[in-house]
This record gives sequence, structure tokens and C-alpha cells, in this order.
Amino acid sequence: MTTYLLIGGGVLALVLLVVGLVASATSDKASMDDRLNKYLEEEKHTDAKDSKGALTDWVNKRVEKSSLGDSIARELARADLKFKPGEYIALYVIAIIGGALITFFVGGRLLISAVIGAGIGALLPRMYVKNQQSRRLTRFNDQLPDMLNLMVNGLRAGYSTLQAMEAVSKELPAPICDEFRRVVQEMQLGIPMEKALANLLRRIPSQDLDFLVTAINVQREVGGNLAEIMDVISYTIRERVRIKGDIRALTSQATYSGRALALMPIGLLCILWFLNRSYVMEFFNKDNILCGGGALGGAAMLITIGYFVMVKIGNVEV
Repeated sequence: MTTYLLIGGGVLALVLLVVGLVASATSDKASMDDRLNKYLEEEKHTDAKDSKGALTDWVNKRVEKSSLGDSIARELARADLKFKPGEYIALYVIAIIGGALITFFVGGRLLISAVIGAGIGALLPRMYVKNQQSRRLTRFNDQLPDMLNLMVNGLRAGYSTLQAMEAVSKELPAPICDEFRRVVQEMQLGIPMEKALANLLRRIPSQDLDFLVTAINVQREVGGNLAEIMDVISYTIRERVRIKGDIRALTSQATYSGRALALMPIGLLCILWFLNRSYVMEFFNKDNILCGGGALGGAAMLITIGYFVMVKIGNVEV
């Protein structure tokens, strides 16, 4: 009976993790406003505390002002996930405990089985956040040329820089419209344009965006025709995006092959551990410990070297 309860607890933990991710994807504008207030370092006094769990409230209070909380908030903002640092940590712990409980009972109630499950549970939230960041950054960079064209046309039509940014926030699709809407909101709240653009660059670590922000800041200090400057930048960025797309298409095979080849031996070893444990334990028998340990160590070293070589092949700077 206890076994079934613990397995059910592990399954429930994973269900809660999935529910949290779905809630993040479907969260309303209030979550975005809360995160905007965090960037502005304003004190938040809302009634939302009444609807939150005591655990996430307790964790939030302790990590929100720390360097860890600031780092987590920045990573979540870059992925556009509507979690607070305490909520993300709670989901992270749930994933670790849930994975450890499930693999502990599936894997013969052995400590190493629980460690494998905990490791998988620890990797999944981080991998999800990194994947969301990468996809969002790629979409943002792909939309930059259209954004620049819209701003150039607006400036030539007599718009101010703020009005041109507001037009971008209304006319273009996500994620670029969401980010420039936040910039406009910050400026309307009295934040200087330099600070608002620095916050944008903090959320979107894009080299192309860095060019644009630098050009706007320099033009505001020394003057000049911003429309012409942005027109030149637009052409440069459009060519960079085109070249990056070509390189991405040519190197995607090497990139995904490197990931697959690196994960395949590790995944196969984990599967064999749960399906045929006695076969894997041959590596650790007293008579084979030297040979088995050397084989596993050599395999780990070769996997690591091969992965980084494949990554280096697919990493072409433009």
C-alpha cells in the first residue's frame, strides 16, 4: 500500500509540474505586468498573496532580493515564462522529487535509481527554459528587419522615437510587440529611454538588437538623422539574418547529430539499468571493477570530446 502511495505521489508531482508549465503558457497580462514591475524595482503590494501557496510565498520572500532570485528572474524573462523565482524553484524541486520517487520504485528501490531519476528531473526544467529562450530569441531576431522598416517609415512620416516604438508594439506579432510594449510602458512611467532599452537588451541578449540600441543612444547624444541610421542598420541586420538562416540550415545536421550521439549512450545505459540491471552491474563486479571503471570513464571522456567537437563545427559566427 505504501508503495502505491509513493508512486502516486511521484506521478502527482509530475502532473503538478506539467500543470505549472501549462499555466505559464496561458497566463494573462497581469503576470507580465508583475514582471515589468520587477524590472523597474518597484514594491509590489497586491492581493495576489491570498491566492498563492504558503511554500512559494516563503521561497519568494527569500530569493526575490538575492542574486539567485535576480538570475532566475532574468532567465525566466528571457524565456517569457510567467513564473516568479520562488514558483520556479518549487517546480524544480517537485520535478526532482517526482523523478526520484518514480525511478526509485521502478528501478528496484535502489538509491542509484533514485539518483538517476533526480538527475533527469533536475535537467528537464532547465532544458525547457533554455529551449524557450532559444526559440524566442530566434523569432525576435527574424522580426527585427520588419521592425526596423516600420520604425524608419514612422520616423520619416514625422513620428517621434516613442511613437514609432508604440507603432511596433501594435502592428507586429509576438514576441517583438510584447517586448516593445514593455519598453513603451517603462518610458510612460518615467524611465529614461536609455534605461528602458537597457532593460530590453537584458531580456533579449541579441547582438543585432545591441546594434540598434547603441545607434539610438548615440543619436540621442550627438544628433543626426535616426531614420537614415536605422535604414543602414536594417540592411545590415537583414543580411545577417539571411546568412544566419543559411548557416543554421547547413549546420543543423551536425548540431542535432552531436546531441543525439552524446545522449544515446547515456540513455541506453539508463534503459539497461532499469531493464537488465545484472548486465550493467558487470561493470562494477570485484573482478571487473578496474576494466569496467576504465571503460565507463573512457566512454564519458570520448562522449564529451565528441559533443564539443560537433558543437564547434556547427557554431559559425556571423
